[in-house]
Amino acid sequence: MKVSVDPNLCMGHGQCYARAPQVYQPDEDGYCVVIESDVDGDLLRDAIRGAEACPERAITVGEG
Repeated sequence: MKVSVDPNLCMGHGQCYARAPQVYQPDEDGYCVVIESDVDGDLLRDAIRGAEACPERAITVGEG
């Protein structure tokens, strides 16, 4: 599965990287950066957990 973040929606709340630091990290301004864009297994579970925590729904986890 592919993980992406819409930088126009991200407000830098940090809920994604607080829940899945192996998938998401903050940039120098505190906004989400996807560090693992192709995920499966445990990383997929964590990526979904981080995406669901995003108040702006700026993160997409899906096929391709």
